[in-house]
Amino acid sequence: MEGITEGVNSMSLGVDNQKKNRIQVSHTKKPLFFYVNLAKRYMQQYADVELSALGMAIATVVTVAEILKNNGFAVEKKIMTLTVDIKDDSRGRPVQKAKIEITLAKSEKFDELMAAANEEKEAAEAQEQN
Repeated sequence: MEGITEGVNSMSLGVDNQKKNRIQVSHTKKPLFFYVNLAKRYMQQYADVELSALGMAIATVVTVAEILKNNGFAVEKKIMTLTVDIKDDSRGRPVQKAKIEITLAKSEKFDELMAAANEEKEAAEAQEQN
């Protein structure tokens, strides 16, 4: 029985090759600030966050990264662009799409800025209750 448990524990599942700190951004599914706030949460958990997008969503990723950088939450660590083949079911042949991956690291002021934002939010909530 122990051998089976060890085998199951050492199995590599498909989840392992997905990075835990990667956010795959869509062009149409969520609003811009959903991704900004999600990236802030990821940076609270991890030292850095990787924003990834294909095609039309590239502009959204760049905007999210710029908002985080300009507001002092993150610093740019790496930007990678590439072209990937995506299988198009309607045509039955691969289609090339542009892809971007932007890795951002926490800025030195990140924790300080997050604490200030939380205090502001709590003050606004307290004022609403009164």
